[in-house]
Amino acid sequence: MSHDLDQRLLEAHARDDRMALVQLYKDASSVSNSEDAKYFYLTHAYIFALDTGHPMASELHALLKAAGRES
Repeated sequence: MSHDLDQRLLEAHARDDRMALVQLYKDASSVSNSEDAKYFYLTHAYIFALDTGHPMASELHALLKAAGRES
């Protein structure tokens, strides 16, 4: 993950900006170096999406389900 993305994640957490965290964790999943890291970040994106009622929740759930990471 890039230093910039890592910094934006930290700043969004500090602001408790959960809507931003959905996209930032999804972005982090796209650039991760391992499959486990990818789905770790994608799971976090999904959790924040559920927590905020984010419209991306269904898409994130489908991605996790297709990968066998969610039932």
